[in-house]
Amino acid sequence: MSDSKLIDPFGRKIDYLRISVTDRCDFRCTYCMDENATFLPRRDILSLEEIVQVASSFVALGTRKIRITGGEPLVRKDILFALKQIAALPGLDELTITTNGSQLEKMGQQLYDAGVSRINISLDTLKRERFEELTRRDKLDQVLRGIKTVSKLPFKQLKLNAVILGGHNDDEIEDLVEFAIAHKMDISFIEEMPLGQISHHDRAKVYISSDELLERLQHRWQLSLSERSTGGPSRYYDIAGESQQVGFISPHSHNFCSTCNRVRLTAEGRLLLCLGNEHSKDLKSVLRTHPDDADLLQQSIIDSLVLKPEKHHFNLDEEPQILRFMSATGG
Repeated sequence: MSDSKLIDPFGRKIDYLRISVTDRCDFRCTYCMDENATFLPRRDILSLEEIVQVASSFVALGTRKIRITGGEPLVRKDILFALKQIAALPGLDELTITTNGSQLEKMGQQLYDAGVSRINISLDTLKRERFEELTRRDKLDQVLRGIKTVSKLPFKQLKLNAVILGGHNDDEIEDLVEFAIAHKMDISFIEEMPLGQISHHDRAKVYISSDELLERLQHRWQLSLSERSTGGPSRYYDIAGESQQVGFISPHSHNFCSTCNRVRLTAEGRLLLCLGNEHSKDLKSVLRTHPDDADLLQQSIIDSLVLKPEKHHFNLDEEPQILRFMSATGG
């Protein structure tokens, strides 16, 4: 049971923080950003020391799980310094990371040694040409080598995340599940979130619901709803005869806001209270005007929760109301 001191206006306990350590990425995924994306000046990004300060304040307030995201977090210089500091915070149960997998071959062992317990790896296709089309980079082999590297290490959990776009990669869902099982990994299928203006595809036309994917997978595997919860938005299903699970993150078809226990810190130091809304609190100004005042930082975090809305309102038939890309938000 959470002992979080952070409770939003709707009675939800906030004990899960996602931290974007950079808005930069070595991929240009079509649903995440444009090819010619512009990035924040480095002076506008929180320093690693500031990131650790915020993490420490959240843990002191009862946060038990922190996920490091980006952009691509592993392209942030000296990121291992911050990971080690955060993993060592007394009271933190779990430090996890979401990555595109490009750096895992060389950094897998270092991540484990730093105290990372779980890794989520984005992998939307197993086909090289399609991978290059979706990410605008020819790096599938590099990602697969990284997956092989971390699958040999004793992490608590490894999971694949796949954003499924109808007519683009939905024909691979069975192959992706087979791949996950073979590598002793769970997998979550994600409905695309309408963040930022993109030019690659019409989001409404490529939308495919989690229910449709589940129905298709049940033709091959016997799936039953799991009692497992990881504190995130995935609904998990057990696969008969296997130890791995299939999850679905469904911001459109199965709104998960009623159980939301998380907030996000953007790379520029804004505490984002909801993925689908612009409500945020500027923590960078607190950190830089009062750099040694831990009490003020904690109180600023507590006060920010009044901004957390009850739920998001995604509508694929309208122009995106949230103009920031997922890479700027923290995945």
